[in-house]
Amino acid sequence: MNGISIRLETEKDYRAVEELTREAFWNVYKPGADEHYFVHRMRRHPDFIPGLAFVAELDGRIIGNIMYTRAWLEDHDGYRKEVLSFGPICVARECQRQKVGKLLIGYSFEAARAMGYDVNINFGNPANYVGSGFVSCKKKNISFAVEGNYPTALLVCELVPGALDGRKWMYIPSTAADCCEDTQAVEAFDASFPPKEKKWMPSQEEFYIYSHSSVVR
Repeated sequence: MNGISIRLETEKDYRAVEELTREAFWNVYKPGADEHYFVHRMRRHPDFIPGLAFVAELDGRIIGNIMYTRAWLEDHDGYRKEVLSFGPICVARECQRQKVGKLLIGYSFEAARAMGYDVNINFGNPANYVGSGFVSCKKKNISFAVEGNYPTALLVCELVPGALDGRKWMYIPSTAADCCEDTQAVEAFDASFPPKEKKWMPSQEEFYIYSHSSVVR
């Protein structure tokens, strides 16, 4: 798409980004959505990185955004390595499948490298990320919570080739998303937006399969 510009999010963008996030994720992973509440609360979390919160604009309208938190890898000796995790990343529905998300990832990765980060880890649908250099966590010896468990949806991208040296790591995500466990708070925040119908969609079953399966070989 021609004419897209990318810049850092400002406080003036907060509500527009939350509205965009709500629209992009509504009924995708579950009936309704809580990602817009996550975005709302993330900005006040200590793991949030404001210097990596970007919006994509087209003709003066925000059509996409990406946000990052810190995360960690820990090896058997207790050494911790600080890494990144982005999300939510969202694109206006009418602009999806036009490489806006890939553009945001590439742009923010360059900024992340300049800040000294060399690894990004995400939990998501592999089909959305392998084109941006992500691979299975098993290929990088990174397990999630329990050693030897390699979730299909846990994906790794070395921002600097060779940043991971082959040792076994355990992934420790930020607690920023824990706010979404307060379903009453999510519903109260969502009530400040125009009503939308919650319903089941096939994408929810697809996400369930990815998020509850593991790579075993």
